[in-house]
Amino acid sequence: MGRFHRILEPGLNILIPVLDRIRYVQSLKEIVINVPEQSAVTLDNVTLQIDGVLYLRIMDPYKASYGVEDPEYAVTQLAQTTMRSELGKLSLDKVFRERESLNANIVDAINQAADCWGIRCLRYEIKDIHVPPRVKESMQMQVEAERRKRATVLESEGTRESAINVAEGKKQAQILASEAEKAEQINQAAGEASAVLAKAKAKAEAIRILAAALTQHNGDAAASLTVAEQYVSAFSKLAKDSNTILLPSNPSDVTSMVAQAMGVYGALTKAPVPGSQDAGSRRNSRDVQDSDPSLDEELDRVKLS
Repeated sequence: MGRFHRILEPGLNILIPVLDRIRYVQSLKEIVINVPEQSAVTLDNVTLQIDGVLYLRIMDPYKASYGVEDPEYAVTQLAQTTMRSELGKLSLDKVFRERESLNANIVDAINQAADCWGIRCLRYEIKDIHVPPRVKESMQMQVEAERRKRATVLESEGTRESAINVAEGKKQAQILASEAEKAEQINQAAGEASAVLAKAKAKAEAIRILAAALTQHNGDAAASLTVAEQYVSAFSKLAKDSNTILLPSNPSDVTSMVAQAMGVYGALTKAPVPGSQDAGSRRNSRDVQDSDPSLDEELDRVKLS
């Protein structure tokens, strides 16, 4: 009779003719509604053409039937106005970066207004955003400028890293070279020290052997022979290294040179003990008396030469 009586459950229902009539049929499935394209102005005064898709479900058939005349149209209009309001709060750059938060804000606004209609908005998705051609060109130029900037920055960073690597390589090379030079100098010094020590030991051993030989029988005669040979050998090397030559007053008198050298040697080896001079004189006279004839012949040969 024109008054609401009851909501029919799914399945078989019995109606009284003339008295009962089905006035509204509501689907409890999820409904997909295309939101028509509309213009909206962003926070930085850029006009956009934007559309979307709305997903909703009727939760209360009674409110959806008697709370609003056309629930789908009402929700669509509410989605458009809410979308324009939310876009006015964002700049153009944030519109593309914050699409998810924009969709969530539109869904919350629709649910608050459509609660009395028995409708629940499940989600809202923005399909397309169209910007003016000039704005699109400006965005493309901005993107190209950003890419060139990143390329320049990356190139400069690569050049800097390359220079740092080259400097580090040179630094390590210099450190290694200095360490190698240091090790070489240490090894060379150690080698020279070992050589000097070996030469000193050899010279000391030679002096010891020479001293022992001089104390033996005919030692002075052997020393005289060695001095004479060195004197003759030295004259053979004259004027080889330099044109300046220093000669004694009588270079042919080998005997006087040998006697002078032996006198120096005798003065250095004479002991300062009293009575030692007589003993040395007796020993020298005995050595001269007991000298080997072969040494005398060698001395005569040196004198003749």
